[in-house]
Amino acid sequence: MRLLLAAVSFCIAFSASAQEWPTRAVRFVVPWPAGGLNDLLARQFNDRVAKALGQPIVNDFKAGAGGRIGVTDVAKAAPDGYTIGMGNLGPLTIFPNLYRNMPYDAKKDLIPVTMFAASPLALVVPANSPAKTVKDLIGMAKSQPGKLNYASVGIGTAQHLIFEMFRKKDGIDMTHVPYKGTNESLPAMFDGQIHAMFDTMPLMLPQLRANKIRAIAVTTPQRVPALPDVPTLVESGYDIDVVTWYAVIVPAGTPKAITDRLYKEYTAVAQLPEIQKFLLDQGLVYLPNAPGQFAQRIDAESARWAQIIREQNIKVE
Repeated sequence: MRLLLAAVSFCIAFSASAQEWPTRAVRFVVPWPAGGLNDLLARQFNDRVAKALGQPIVNDFKAGAGGRIGVTDVAKAAPDGYTIGMGNLGPLTIFPNLYRNMPYDAKKDLIPVTMFAASPLALVVPANSPAKTVKDLIGMAKSQPGKLNYASVGIGTAQHLIFEMFRKKDGIDMTHVPYKGTNESLPAMFDGQIHAMFDTMPLMLPQLRANKIRAIAVTTPQRVPALPDVPTLVESGYDIDVVTWYAVIVPAGTPKAITDRLYKEYTAVAQLPEIQKFLLDQGLVYLPNAPGQFAQRIDAESARWAQIIREQNIKVE
């Protein structure tokens, strides 16, 4: 009886503390290095969310292993709302299907709260490429089996897996050339060593505006404001909808009162005029997602990546 009363008392106290949350600073784990787009996004959003919460949000950069180190930090934290973090496409939907020994279970150890920003991927080719459309690129690849290549930022990334979708649908034979980052793959494209690649809009826009490369498709279902003349993959005949997203994640077990508050505040900030302008300037978009809808998206995307990884026999050493 005493144990039961103690358990009830703990639950009541925990519920009360959740209702009062936050009473101190919140740690926001960014699973990427400081100084990049993830850093910029975290600061833009968290400065404003902190004001709404009445407590500071401290960005804590835990880079490494493609985001897995930082996400592990969040997954293993106390579910009290004082450690939250940024979730991204790779660590939450692709890597669980790619790596055998994951330090966290994305479905059991984490709660995806909301996606607050997303980046379309642009399919780009060199400025002097004869490929003006996706159909052109596929036709070139079919007519020259094994002669064309494409870059990515690593095996198992979305940039790689979309080409695997092309290979599955069209049977094209293009050589995959993984790079450590876009800072290496872009110069290779300028030099004519790379024939095509997908990458995020914020990284591609400056080069597109300088006419150093050409975009022939974007991966969102609708055209993006930054490239209104560039068709989508859907328009080009491919049922492919991919964005790299930036989201709030919390440890499993975090009280609903806290996740509801986080959803409310990040959603409100995403719709502020200055944030909408910031996203537009960066080539980013905000995709509205109702409570629970983002979790459903993660499940669907994870299943899609699992299928393509299995069918194409994609493995990492």
